[in-house]
Amino acid sequence: MEITKLNETPVRTSRNFNINNIKLENALICENIANFSNVTKTGHSTQIKIDENCSQVNLKFGLSEKLTNQVSKKANQKLHVNITGSTEKEEKIDFLLDKKNSQLVDNIEIVAAENAKATIVLTYQSEDDLTYYHNGILRVRAQKNAKINVVLMNLLNMNSTHFMAIENRLEENAKVQFCIIDFGGKSSVTNVYSNLLGNLSEHKIDAVYLGKENQMFDLNYVSELRGEKSKVKIEVQGALKDCAKKHFKGTIDFKKGCKKAKGSENEACMLLSDTAKSISLPMLLCSEEEVEGNHSNSAGKINEKELFYMMSRGFNQKEAMKLMVRARFNKILEKIKNEEM
Repeated sequence: MEITKLNETPVRTSRNFNINNIKLENALICENIANFSNVTKTGHSTQIKIDENCSQVNLKFGLSEKLTNQVSKKANQKLHVNITGSTEKEEKIDFLLDKKNSQLVDNIEIVAAENAKATIVLTYQSEDDLTYYHNGILRVRAQKNAKINVVLMNLLNMNSTHFMAIENRLEENAKVQFCIIDFGGKSSVTNVYSNLLGNLSEHKIDAVYLGKENQMFDLNYVSELRGEKSKVKIEVQGALKDCAKKHFKGTIDFKKGCKKAKGSENEACMLLSDTAKSISLPMLLCSEEEVEGNHSNSAGKINEKELFYMMSRGFNQKEAMKLMVRARFNKILEKIKNEEM
């Protein structure tokens, strides 16, 4: 049996926590990558230009050296998104995996010029229940005063493998916001590294995950604050049922020079069965004075009193549980402006 280790934490913790990395047994990592052509782009603002001229991949963290090298050398989709001005129109890029496009290895680079403003939506979907493979790298470079919103949706089927490494670089007064919807894949492993270089830079991650059957989620979010008065906020809401399991690792690192910076993270998991498993590791690291950091996490079953109240109003148990989960998720889902999505 082959064991693949992915998504290392930036700082080692006790082995007893079993969260320093994720160990996948017989992980599906495709070696021979075929062509992929099922990509749809909509929006086409004159302020956004898309071509294939991506720069060389060189991640600080990523999921693993092997997966990073695969994207660097074998990507079958390369997209360089150049944002030159401000637009209210969403740029939407859809990847649909099907029988003829079963392997997607994508290298996406978003570069926002000074004062640029835009929303980029990336969706990963599958057409049926066949086995699919996705390994992607997304890099966002936000220059001075740029404001970028990224919506990332993983809607692959339950037989798929979803690997995603994200790296952000924020310059002075740049603002980058992510909304991550993570519902798909038998295994879904995500790494987000953010480097807040500029003074007054702000980064926000809002994420939801929903696990069922034997799904496994491993989320590793690392933010390094270097600019004065920089800010990072991480909000994660999730629910697990059946035998699904999740690891959440959130690290906020205050580097020397980031005076008066602020960082906060909150992760909450609702357990909908006795066999679902949730492990969380929120971390604060600090090398600077005059900073403010806080973290919290929680995991537990649905409140029995709240469930009884809902059922006393005419809902059956399943409907009541759905409403309670949706109430948690809506705080994040409502930030997606597209009603259809």
